Amino acid sequence: MVKTKSETKAPRREGIYRASHSMNPHRPKDGVKGVAKVRDRSTINRLQMYRNYKPKRNRVGKIIHAAPFQGRVASGAVARVEPNRKWFENSRVIGQKALQKFQEELGAAVKNPYDMVMKMTKLPITLLNETAKNSRVHILETESFENTFGAKKTRKRPNLKVKDEEHLREVIQNSTETYTEDKDYDRVKEDTGVKAAARDWIMSAGMSKRIWNELYKVIDSSDVILMVLDARDPQGTRSKHIEEFLKKEKPNKHLVFVLNKVDLIPTWVTQRWVAILSKEYPTIAFHASMKHPFGKGAVINLLRQFAKLHTDRKQISVGFVGYPNVGKSSVINALRAKKVCKVAPIAGETKVWQYITLMRRIYLIDCPGVVYNTAQNESDTEKVLKGVVRVELVTYPEQYIPALLERVKAEHLSRTYGIERWEDCDDFLKQMSIKSGKLLKGGEPDATAISKMMLNDWQRGKLPFYTAPAGFETPLTKDAGSGGEEAVPAKEGDVVEGGDTTSAESASGIKKLPADFKLVQDFRKIRVIPEFPGEEDLLDTETLERDLEEAKQKREASKRKMNADDGDSSDTFSEDEDEEEVADVRKKLLADEEVASKKAAAAGANLTSKQRRALLRKQKRRKTGSDFYEVTNVKNRNRERKVPKTDKKK
Repeated sequence: MVKTKSETKAPRREGIYRASHSMNPHRPKDGVKGVAKVRDRSTINRLQMYRNYKPKRNRVGKIIHAAPFQGRVASGAVARVEPNRKWFENSRVIGQKALQKFQEELGAAVKNPYDMVMKMTKLPITLLNETAKNSRVHILETESFENTFGAKKTRKRPNLKVKDEEHLREVIQNSTETYTEDKDYDRVKEDTGVKAAARDWIMSAGMSKRIWNELYKVIDSSDVILMVLDARDPQGTRSKHIEEFLKKEKPNKHLVFVLNKVDLIPTWVTQRWVAILSKEYPTIAFHASMKHPFGKGAVINLLRQFAKLHTDRKQISVGFVGYPNVGKSSVINALRAKKVCKVAPIAGETKVWQYITLMRRIYLIDCPGVVYNTAQNESDTEKVLKGVVRVELVTYPEQYIPALLERVKAEHLSRTYGIERWEDCDDFLKQMSIKSGKLLKGGEPDATAISKMMLNDWQRGKLPFYTAPAGFETPLTKDAGSGGEEAVPAKEGDVVEGGDTTSAESASGIKKLPADFKLVQDFRKIRVIPEFPGEEDLLDTETLERDLEEAKQKREASKRKMNADDGDSSDTFSEDEDEEEVADVRKKLLADEEVASKKAAAAGANLTSKQRRALLRKQKRRKTGSDFYEVTNVKNRNRERKVPKTDKKK
């Protein structure tokens, strides 16, 4: 027998040909006419593989030239495999301890929102999930009827879940104690002849199939999901269904909470809500404003960090999801400092998804507001007070005023509407009608108009209201921790160090944020619009100042160590960087205005008052509006125009 000799190189003898043929890898590449891009060596090898994948034979079928990767032996010779023990050995060995350690660490990293799994390992992850324990057993597949009861039966006694009668009694008792009638959908219900009436069509806003299709488009197209919450009721505006969907179906996408409308609640409430929500997901306090935004620098720096993590992608997409009327489009406008999305203080303004460019590598996706169909758990009153539906479309709005009066403190109502005392809801509406002059014929109060006005004030933030977090009604103590930081939970944030090399190699795909990762925001800079008497001094300023000082020192140290290429990376996010940029822009604008005013004063110094008035009249624009061709470059007509087009008629 002949021993084969497989080689990776081509079987034919090839030299360096100086010809200018396109298949010659050594031909000169300069001055080639009629060719935009010359073939490189890899392209030539690929084309040679297409041409030489078969051996060359003569007329009688004898191989003249062997094919690539084919041994050059005589035709008809019997080949053999080299006897070596390496053919039967394992190519890679990993211990059980290392495998168990990797399984625990990977599971903790997937569940912890502060850890990012950057690349998957070569190990079979599907074997580590242990789906066999959780999968449902099909009895007909495991034990067929013929092998159990027929003539071919193999088992000697049936497999039961209970050991004896005592165990059966315990199982029945436990199932009886944990039984809930509401979750039993198979029970026989008595038909009393009473059926629940269909809900008003406006109460199904945000539940249509088209809206949910838009949501799934945004989720599929996004690498980072920003869930915008209303700071007045964060738990009420959370979409639990979307969170569970992202956990189960999209574990590779990052979820971040954006607590919008923090200008409508006291700063101490913002501090506590950020502390509570940060235990589940990273949370950023935000005020969507074009002139005085809060949290803009923190959001942009966080998105830069995500873009830096995904270095293998040219850009990342950030999707904004949440309830209707929570301010998703307003947040995008605040980040761009420009009105790029249509906004309105009513629900349902955004109809379809929209792509917006924030930076060269970061794109934003606006999404319509969606509401999960929780008709059994969420009443119509909660929908109206959450701002899900439009007030002008609500029928009989008087029925929602009692719930509104219960949630708003009496002192805030008195200060807003100027009504000191009232007995009940009807009395309040009557006094409001008389005071505002909204009366029907015969002096009857127009309760419908007053109710819609109050609901509009409620949705637009004119009525001071907030939901205090449970257990945080009092200020935090020093031992309770800071409300302005986001710390990784201890049970999930511990970094496992040490171990053998195989474990370290397998765990290298998990990239963790630093152990001292904090998101520091100075809540004292929030411009709170409503007045909350007696609640201004409840902010935990001592801990906040300590965190801000630590963040400042760390940022200065990182700036000194940072290279020019890594100028946008930092472990601590702060508002100061964004404010410094805004301050520089303002100084530049003021300087330009000052120079322009000095030039105008110098030009008009030698003119009389009559000449100056004539000059002002000449510069004054006579017509209102603007011509389309003045502001638009149509067919390059206005490309070289330095001054705006004026009317030639005098």
